[in-house]
Amino acid sequence: MVLAVTDVVGYLLLVTVNQQRVSRKRTYLMCSPEHFAVEYAINPWMDLTTPVDAELAVKQWDRLRETLLGLGHEVHPLNPEAGLPDMVFAANGAFVVDGTVYGARFKHGQRAAEAAAHRAFYESQGWRFIAPSETNEGEGDFAYLPEAHGGLILAGHGFRTELAAHAEAQEALARPVVSLRLVDPRFYHLDVALAAIDDGNIAYYPGAFSVASQRVLAQLFPDAVLADDADALAFGLNLVSDGRNVVLNSEASRLAGNLKAAGYQPVPVELTELKKGGGSVKCCVAELRR
Repeated sequence: MVLAVTDVVGYLLLVTVNQQRVSRKRTYLMCSPEHFAVEYAINPWMDLTTPVDAELAVKQWDRLRETLLGLGHEVHPLNPEAGLPDMVFAANGAFVVDGTVYGARFKHGQRAAEAAAHRAFYESQGWRFIAPSETNEGEGDFAYLPEAHGGLILAGHGFRTELAAHAEAQEALARPVVSLRLVDPRFYHLDVALAAIDDGNIAYYPGAFSVASQRVLAQLFPDAVLADDADALAFGLNLVSDGRNVVLNSEASRLAGNLKAAGYQPVPVELTELKKGGGSVKCCVAELRR
């Protein structure tokens, strides 16, 4: 089929419009890795024989925080507590939508006390806090897309968050929840397999999900950016995006290229030390949605 010149011009204009990504100022919560260490193994990435460079971990975390501030975002501190080495992974402590906080209830006892620290922060700031009855690990297994199908929560289950928590979150937050089953233990949280790259679209690694969940994602997000096995294993999908600028692990170079081709601006950061605990950019960052 031969296109007329007007058709070609129209197509190019459509592509240009579709790729004009717009950033939106975000508000985040982060917790310094002052006490970070790999002292136990509760996911496949934690290796007790691999030492953590504590000083480098703090430096890399500081660079991540400075990167977010440099992009114009606001970052609130959550005070780290001794004896909670994974508290740096602030995304796991709660899930916030439109000023309502659905609290976390951790699966593993080693992290259970983190939930109380997060609750204390939110209540001290005057947020509406809803305590969970079901096991869930906050933004580790929940992602919110306010412009997707009228406002949608994607929720993972299979390893850390119980399926019953999805219904509880829907009641707490008054948003429809789509349940997605994770099947690969290397991708034990939703946020290492899928990420919101703007308010209506996602990037994800299909192999982390059941066949049925893959079909659901393909139907809901036909324009999603897909990651390959290598970039998923490099924690490339454990990213933070403001709708234009996508802060992601520097090891995920192919995914960065795919995002750039889709009109986003990749912002690579190094988080080699925190990756030893099974986390990267998004694990360190909770979004505070008023």
